[in-house]
Amino acid sequence: MGLSVIIITQDEEQNIGPCLESVGFADEVVVLDGGSSDRTREMAAEMGARVHVASNWQGFGVQKNRVLALAQEQWVLSLDADERVSPELADAIKAVVAGQSSSDAYEMSRMTWYCGKFLRYSGTSPDYVLRLFRRGTARFSDALVHERLVPDGAVARLPGKLLHYSFRNFSDVLKKTDAYTEASARQALEAGRTSSVGKAVSRGMWMFFRTYVLKCGFLDGGHGLANAVSAAQGTYYRYLKIWNGQQAGPKAPK
Repeated sequence: MGLSVIIITQDEEQNIGPCLESVGFADEVVVLDGGSSDRTREMAAEMGARVHVASNWQGFGVQKNRVLALAQEQWVLSLDADERVSPELADAIKAVVAGQSSSDAYEMSRMTWYCGKFLRYSGTSPDYVLRLFRRGTARFSDALVHERLVPDGAVARLPGKLLHYSFRNFSDVLKKTDAYTEASARQALEAGRTSSVGKAVSRGMWMFFRTYVLKCGFLDGGHGLANAVSAAQGTYYRYLKIWNGQQAGPKAPK
């Protein structure tokens, strides 16, 4: 039995090195690149990954199923380029691959890095994500964004942490907020969902209250407050973009 690590990338030269270093125990690493303009592909290949390119982007779910189809080992670990496998989690994964397992799919606890600190509250911890599975027993949903892995059977949990360096600085926050709200709004519009300015405001306010108060974001200090504001802004702009997409008025000139 062996382990395939699968990763999709797009301009990830800052992240791909540490990510691959954290899974040096894998039997193979397969990287599917979306057409990076930086050195992501070269760096991944230099570190021993098998690199493929699929630049006709159709969403996260489709791209992850594409890279899954390239995996060759019996067990598959799906990672994002900005994630790292901790030593404790690595030991747990190796035990599963070695045959010390009774399940076909495993989820792990993920910790999110927010502009200089790992958040321990704010609705981000514990954040269990399904990432390790026996090949052929799970596939990704075809969602444009916020795809999920759909297993055939029961899911068990592994000890150890998956470290998610999602937001290195506030420029990352702004960039990712715009990208994800754009994709999420498009997906909502395709599903026939509607919105309004009032709904955007109320949903944004609710997200702040949920993140900062109900999910104890205040215990994360200043970072928790900043994260709650960011979460509220993301929700606000997502619903605002849905509302804007509904408008049938004249488009702005190019």
